Amino acid sequence: MLDQKARREFLRWIILLTLNNARPAGCYEELVLMTAQGYYQDATAHELRRELDYLYDRKLVELRKEPSGRWFCDLTRYGVDVVEYTVDCDPGIARPVNYCHG
Repeated sequence: MLDQKARREFLRWIILLTLNNARPAGCYEELVLMTAQGYYQDATAHELRRELDYLYDRKLVELRKEPSGRWFCDLTRYGVDVVEYTVDCDPGIARPVNYCHG
């Protein structure tokens, strides 16, 4: 059985990578969910929103919750720094170790 903590933390990393690739425009949650489902076919919109909210609380992503019910997502400056390995990453996100220091 898949470890739920590992799943949550890796899903957070997938979200950050997806939003980094969507820069500078950002994207709607549906694109992020489709990407997450490439790793976890059973990933749900509720699960994604829970992890987006976690990343929002950590000031890594910006969320715009639209009246239609859709969420628009983008990385913050700090989120970009985490993805680009220019700052330390606190526990809670399964960011791989970067062996390429230049």
